[in-house]
Amino acid sequence: MLDIAYLAETAAHDDAIEDINQEAFGPGRHTRAAYKIREGGPHERALSFVALHDDQVIATVRLTRVAVGKGRSLLLGPLAVKPAFKDMGIGRKLVRMAVEAAHEAAAGSVILVGDEPYYGPLGFRKIPPGQVTMPRPVDPHRLLIHEIAPGALELLQGAMVHADLARQPA
Repeated sequence: MLDIAYLAETAAHDDAIEDINQEAFGPGRHTRAAYKIREGGPHERALSFVALHDDQVIATVRLTRVAVGKGRSLLLGPLAVKPAFKDMGIGRKLVRMAVEAAHEAAAGSVILVGDEPYYGPLGFRKIPPGQVTMPRPVDPHRLLIHEIAPGALELLQGAMVHADLARQPA
């Protein structure tokens, strides 16, 4: 078993995180819907985590505040693990840590674009098609939510944007 340390992300991790995301998703990642939303403002560093092995970042997960209509949530991602460390449970542990941090921060939910077979066992389920839209095309069956507060999904109706770009609900 490897010695893995899990820590809150800091600015010192930024370059390594960028390298991991580049390796995992390539240059086309900036054209994806979730990246378009993330361009609207900063991620929540206090709710984002890294995994370290031998003091090197080997995996990362971030949360970003988003607004969907009058509702608010956190968008999970990117989640990336260096290839040599995949299939060891590191990504799942980072997701659990991010969801727990969202819970402690009193967030109502965490949303992501991903595969239900991977994220379902971590408490995520499909958002009804058409209820939440993204600024670029997304397979509606890959839009998932982990409800922290009962009924949080009901508040999310419409287009998702970075929370910094949303008008406050009336």
